[in-house]
Amino acid sequence: MQLALTLVSPTPDAAQAAIGPITTALAGARARVKEPRVLGPGAFDLAVEAEAIAPVRIAVANALEGLPIDACVQHWNGRRKRLLIADMDSTIIGCECIDELADFAGVKDKVSEITERAMRGELDFESALRERVAMLKGLSVDVLQRCYDERVKLNPGARTLVRTMTANGAGAFLVSGGFTFFTARVAEAAGFQANRANTLIEAAGLLTGEVGAPILGREAKLAALREETAAAGFTPTEALAVGDGANDLAMIDEAGLGVAYRAKPIVAAEADAKVDFADLTALLYFQGYTAADFVTD
Repeated sequence: MQLALTLVSPTPDAAQAAIGPITTALAGARARVKEPRVLGPGAFDLAVEAEAIAPVRIAVANALEGLPIDACVQHWNGRRKRLLIADMDSTIIGCECIDELADFAGVKDKVSEITERAMRGELDFESALRERVAMLKGLSVDVLQRCYDERVKLNPGARTLVRTMTANGAGAFLVSGGFTFFTARVAEAAGFQANRANTLIEAAGLLTGEVGAPILGREAKLAALREETAAAGFTPTEALAVGDGANDLAMIDEAGLGVAYRAKPIVAAEADAKVDFADLTALLYFQGYTAADFVTD
């Protein structure tokens, strides 16, 4: 079978220098590497002929251990996806919105600890969300906009990722266990076509400490992937899902290409590929886009 091996690094020389050792390592896994193709600065595509994908992934991971290089091994055919479905907090943006709101409420340490455990899969997501939102009771709704303006920033490459895929006919969907106040704004800033998230309940200009039901968590993210692909007339194998926490695992497992971005160990262990060093444009390189294809502002 023909596989695509993509190497991406923020240090261009590192990726190029790794091609030789990887070629040697893959020869030991009974795989043959063809001439590399330059996709962009620090990004290379290699066509690999192999009998199975698992030994190639293991050999590549071993060869790159300790190096600042992200890699993706996948089937060559069908690698360019028709839908991007992405988590928001700590994936498309660089923070956890609920933690930042908790900072304004003076309870960030308590909330952040619960967030971290929930994202690692140590706590039930729905219960953990309700517990954290309860700590926001009495916070002025005006703080939401202030939090967005002061704390929420797109991660590097996020807008380029979304705009490039949509310019090439793909759908782009933001799905979050966070809150609609933020997803609506982040979706507009990054270029997503639609978004789903949870709703903070408010009364008399204050947060009540409650979240609207049903809570959007792990299963709801999976449902969003299935619904969006079905509505567009194709299957989840033609989608790319990216996230960092345990509540992203189901959609990452279901998608044709599931990517762990700066992810918790439980997610990184199960994803098809992970991005620990490069920015989010790595997801474009994984699909075979070149830097010349990128749609940027």
